[in-house]
Amino acid sequence: MGIDRALFPKIVQPGASLGQLKADIRERVGFDCRVIAPATHDTGSAWLAVPAPDAQSVFMSSGTWSLIGVENTEPVLTSESRELNFTNEGGAYGTYRYLKNIMGLWMAQCVRRELIVRDGDAPSFAELADMAAAAEGEPSLVDVNDQRFLAPASMIDEVRDACYDTGQRVPETIGELMQCIFCSLAKAYAGAVADLSRLTGTTYRRINIVGGGCQNAYLNQVTANACGIPVYAGPVEGTALGNIMVQLIATGGVAGLPAARALVRQSFEIKEIEPQR
Repeated sequence: MGIDRALFPKIVQPGASLGQLKADIRERVGFDCRVIAPATHDTGSAWLAVPAPDAQSVFMSSGTWSLIGVENTEPVLTSESRELNFTNEGGAYGTYRYLKNIMGLWMAQCVRRELIVRDGDAPSFAELADMAAAAEGEPSLVDVNDQRFLAPASMIDEVRDACYDTGQRVPETIGELMQCIFCSLAKAYAGAVADLSRLTGTTYRRINIVGGGCQNAYLNQVTANACGIPVYAGPVEGTALGNIMVQLIATGGVAGLPAARALVRQSFEIKEIEPQR
């Protein structure tokens, strides 16, 4: 495209040493340090922090969006993979993040923000999850990846309209609305796990969730129920932890990614949620 290549930095792998601080910066901050390139992407770093014990683990970085997939040593380049919207992202240490983007807690965040505007206050995210758990009856389900949920004027009205449009019970209370959102997310996760299993030829036996969304006990439970396999929730600060892990490996603090993940399993509380019938 006629762009001068000199404008771009050299491409390096995560864990590469970029050198020390410049002399003028050292003088200003009063110390020196070695600069290590991390995975350079929030999901890339969070993926490294997933304390998966083996290749039968599904990874999920759960926040405003849910990135769900697995870690491979080779890309999956089939037409079916492309059509199902899975991507191969270059990861650290010769790995590929094989994943897709699914709606995450964006819908819940929109509902809470709408309640604040309407009422001047709103339940916390933990309280919203408790309200969902207390809702009675079978939840209505919506397609969380439908474009209509990306930027509606009112997320509350949009979810209710989607239920009406599909002939389902329209959520009346906020608890019923949150139950619908969380159970719909769990259904989407289960579909992605089934697709992953078919595309890779692997039977997955657990889902490891990191990021802020792993604190949602109700969503974790309905996800385990929908997928039919245990959920392992934690750690929360996956991105920061994955960044630190790359630095530890680069400086010899731990001997490689498997050892770093073992250290995460030993050092952080990982909650196991078994599926319920």
